Amino acid sequence: MEVSLYPPVKAFLERLDFEVKGEIRGCDIVATRGGEPPLVVIVELKLGLSIELILQAVDRLHTADDVWIAVPATRRGRDRDRRAHRLCRLLGIGLLAVNAKRTNVEILVEPTPYRPRRNLPKRRLLLREFARRRGDPTHGGSTRQPIMTAYRQQALDCAAALRDGPKRPRDLRPIAPDAGSILLTNVYGWFERVERGIYRLGPLGEQALRTWLPEPLVPPLHLAGNSGKKSDGISSTDRRRVA
Repeated sequence: MEVSLYPPVKAFLERLDFEVKGEIRGCDIVATRGGEPPLVVIVELKLGLSIELILQAVDRLHTADDVWIAVPATRRGRDRDRRAHRLCRLLGIGLLAVNAKRTNVEILVEPTPYRPRRNLPKRRLLLREFARRRGDPTHGGSTRQPIMTAYRQQALDCAAALRDGPKRPRDLRPIAPDAGSILLTNVYGWFERVERGIYRLGPLGEQALRTWLPEPLVPPLHLAGNSGKKSDGISSTDRRRVA
């Protein structure tokens, strides 16, 4: 599976001083390196080199500074075909051969300086999701499970805090800055409106917490601070799971 290529490619990029995260706005891997604006690299993972993969990489050129495609290393497969190498160079796409068992990554083709006109709105959305997502909760190449987006992380924060009773969006804002829009739009159907401006956790929300955060939360979110401090309602174990 493509996900088996993720750990060695992530390690390869981290050795080059990139921060790496998987499954960011449809890209298998996004890596950034310091600077203003930051250097953005996208890697697409597939089990074989195909025209569909190359077309996918071409589409990423509008968003990233460098685009790579990574496939399993073979002895005489398409990844060793000199014609494929020439095509990648012509398009400005890098090619990596990955030996997942040996965690080895071989550079077959370096990305060339060719740059099409960038799609700045897509780039901004990519960087926004990268910055807002806590940790690296989803391996690149994952296809059989929901992706832990920054939005889902905040929605889970809201759901976890509502376990001990109804609350207002402003009560949740310290742990979820977008709590107001999350509760109002209720994309996942997790929340129920008790009255104007007050929400509680619904059955689907309880089910989501059992799926994503199965351990009980300790301590609850306190609205009137007896000790002068407010807890975010999320245990360290749950925080690690979401992140």
